[in-house]
Amino acid sequence: MGVWSMRTGISLTVSSIDRQRLAALIRDRNASQKHAWRAEIVLLSADGVGTVEIMRQTGKSKTCVWRWQERFAEDGLEGLLRDKTRPSRIPPLGPEVAERAVALTLKDPPGETTHWTADMMAHATGISASAVRRIWKAHGLQPHRWRQLKLSSDPHFVDKLRDVVGLYVAPPAHAIVLPVDEKSQIQARDRTQPGLPVKKGRLGTMTRDYKRNGTTTLFAALNVLDGTVIGRNMQRHHQKFIRFLNTMPRCRPTMPFTSSSTTTPP
Repeated sequence: MGVWSMRTGISLTVSSIDRQRLAALIRDRNASQKHAWRAEIVLLSADGVGTVEIMRQTGKSKTCVWRWQERFAEDGLEGLLRDKTRPSRIPPLGPEVAERAVALTLKDPPGETTHWTADMMAHATGISASAVRRIWKAHGLQPHRWRQLKLSSDPHFVDKLRDVVGLYVAPPAHAIVLPVDEKSQIQARDRTQPGLPVKKGRLGTMTRDYKRNGTTTLFAALNVLDGTVIGRNMQRHHQKFIRFLNTMPRCRPTMPFTSSSTTTPP
């Protein structure tokens, strides 16, 4: 065991067991590089090598050598294997910030947006998107997810559902079955700048922001016999939906036409 005096007020004691463990740490190829040079500083110090020579052999600064000499003197070998956590330079968020973010999340988003996103909430509250996600996780909020709760109160709903499904499974002979549905409130978004195509050695590009062009309604019909899809984008008006239905026979003029206007069962 050796006792060596380092900088003022620091006494470094290295036992034979510690010396063996330090030497083994330096020889271990799987050991972290920072752990190896820390152990080397301590072994050189235990051998009576001066600070200037330790700096030359390890390539570390004087304050770095002194730091790990002091860490070993205080905590032993275990002190070399862990880093002390530094206090964050970013001040913690106050409870009022989290309360405001939660209150806004429980309200409808501005404009024509369907739901809050982390970036939108970050802009509205003046905090980072990662902080918004932490607040949502802590309060169990998932604004991007929806769950349907309303069930049909129609007493004949099951019979109607069987009729519709039966029409899909066994359509009439020599007829076209076109299940028709409506998807409303589709946001017509467009990127603020055109992106560049993919080429060799370069990914395709796309701007992160977009502009809104109002909303549209998609009417679509599926021919279950051949998989053909007929679709139209229109404004959400009842007359436009009827106009879309009237275009169905003209799409298949040589075949009888059977249409089924349905919506997704609740």
